[in-house]
Amino acid sequence: MRKLFLLCFLFAFMVNATAQETKAEKAKAKTEKAAKDKAKKEATAVPLKKDGTPDKRFKKTDVPLKKDGTPD
Repeated sequence: MRKLFLLCFLFAFMVNATAQETKAEKAKAKTEKAAKDKAKKEATAVPLKKDGTPDKRFKKTDVPLKKDGTPD
């Protein structure tokens, strides 16, 4: 009976210990992914639409731009 109780206690302890580690790793992965996305967004410097595709109205040109960012 003691062995069974000890085995159940040990099993429950191990399950809880591993569950906490995976949550920490997921949180770390999310922050790393967010940092990479932010760096990528800054590197492209192209305005994006709400769906994440580049906005074709804003092109890199040598002509002067209007106040709204479109070429003349």
